[in-house]
Amino acid sequence: MKKIIADSLSNSVKAQQDFVKAQQDDLIRLVQWIIKTFSKGGKLMIMGNGGSAADAQHLAAEFVNRFLVDRAPLPALALTTDTSILTSVGNDFSFDDIFVKQVQALAKKEDLLLGISTSGNSPNILSAIETAGEMGVRTAALTGGSGGKLLEIADLTLNVPSKMTPHIQETHLWIEHMLCWLVDEELKQKR
Repeated sequence: MKKIIADSLSNSVKAQQDFVKAQQDDLIRLVQWIIKTFSKGGKLMIMGNGGSAADAQHLAAEFVNRFLVDRAPLPALALTTDTSILTSVGNDFSFDDIFVKQVQALAKKEDLLLGISTSGNSPNILSAIETAGEMGVRTAALTGGSGGKLLEIADLTLNVPSKMTPHIQETHLWIEHMLCWLVDEELKQKR
């Protein structure tokens, strides 16, 4: 058990370090996009499946409530939380459309859509990213491994270069916390 713990910790830290080495500038770019979205009166819409759905909700809560400092609420929305919408669209149309329909109903050009998919190949995330792009909404994604199809279609993709799902997801959470922290710091500087 001690070896599993040590190896897991080492590999998790390595996934974060490899991500920062490869994409620190892209992380900063996404922070700037989020700030620009908020400053133009837009909202951050976040989506994912399974653990990534929980991440979407977590990230939205950090922006709406607070991360480390008390500040005015910031407009973020997890598209994973309305079970009536999710189940009605899934039942009446397809699970692949659960986010597309919400993007069509809620997205405006000043918004930013963030998709979280460990593989980068979740059909419902891909469909929503494509739809948002067609609507002129800026898109970003958090992925892992090869980045999947999201790497090709999102305006900006932050890809964790690891093949281990747990380490990709742990790095996604770290990235999400960095987004909150850096947005808060930048907004504090602009006051």
